[in-house]
Amino acid sequence: MLVTQKTQYALRAIFELAKHRDRGLRKISDIAQAQAIPERFLEVILSQLKRSGFVTSKRGYHGGYRLVPPPERISVGDILRFMEQSDHPLHCIACISRCKCPLDGGCAFRPMWNQIEDAIYHIYDRTTIQDLVNNETGCAAAVNG
Repeated sequence: MLVTQKTQYALRAIFELAKHRDRGLRKISDIAQAQAIPERFLEVILSQLKRSGFVTSKRGYHGGYRLVPPPERISVGDILRFMEQSDHPLHCIACISRCKCPLDGGCAFRPMWNQIEDAIYHIYDRTTIQDLVNNETGCAAAVNG
């Protein structure tokens, strides 16, 4: 299963907002710098995430973005499904071009691809954004310890 660059950026933006949830609003420039995301892409992604209810924003000098649901209630799968559905219809995970299968449903591999996708999403769905924040904290402690 391929995860688009846009979806990776969305995950990193949500992750960054989760890390700073208790500190209030985060500016786009701060999120972009911390997560190595081009600002012009981040603006579009945050706009989409705002429409989904994952983030909220405030305009102005003291404005910025903040995560709405608690990070322990957002799974990686939630973000992936939201971002991928906005760009692509349902497709076979083996189809790199994200097109309709040329075998028109007569593919012997399709059940296997479906099982693989289910297994991947099982991991995505049980991994919360808070888990990722905790992972980073653990990694930092191991490096500094």
